[in-house]
Amino acid sequence: MAATRTFVIVAAAGGGSRLPGPRPKQYADLAGVPLIVRTLDRLRAIRASATIVALARGDDDYARLVGARDGVEAVPCGGATRAATVRNALAHLAPRAAAGDWILVHDAARPCVPTDALERLVDALKDDDVGGLLAVPVADTLKLADGTNGAPRVRRTEDRRMWWGAQTPQMFRHRILAAALSRDTTIAWTDEASAVEALAATGACAMPRLVPGDPANLKVTYAADLALAAAIVAAQR
Repeated sequence: MAATRTFVIVAAAGGGSRLPGPRPKQYADLAGVPLIVRTLDRLRAIRASATIVALARGDDDYARLVGARDGVEAVPCGGATRAATVRNALAHLAPRAAAGDWILVHDAARPCVPTDALERLVDALKDDDVGGLLAVPVADTLKLADGTNGAPRVRRTEDRRMWWGAQTPQMFRHRILAAALSRDTTIAWTDEASAVEALAATGACAMPRLVPGDPANLKVTYAADLALAAAIVAAQR
């Protein structure tokens, strides 16, 4: 029996509209280098057969600002949504990825993921039939709003012991993730676990596992996040 392999997909096709700049946010300067370079450096801790950087079609920044890297393939397979981008990256991998191989999907905009969190995810899921994701238990008191736009009021307080904040990487068996993302291509899943949850609801598989992540695994979304990410990178050194 062939050994189980791991393939990494880095979702890097977004425009980053909430972080204005001359280029998409994955190329923003983070402590002297493009943000995506920091992300790729972190992912070296995973012994992957290949890392696919899923770029927007027509992206000419990656070749100029990042360039060739061992074991990394830049593929212009970006779609209109994250789900479409990952689905296209899976299609690129399909000829070489077996059903039981692992697909690990990570946000290009999470450059601070700690190495020990990556190792914890891989170790926790190595014998799982489905997969799971890094996540952190919610620390704040959660309020459910009444839905009004102008001046919302509290509807109720939620029990935060049941709530986790999803992070990436998210890691699933190839057959599971491919099936989940192909069931309904009109749904713009915001993460891979959501698609797998919908598949699990049909009885086709178990629900994803939650693996404790790390608060330092920041997703850069707004301009202020760049300064915070730079501080985290400096502290991690």
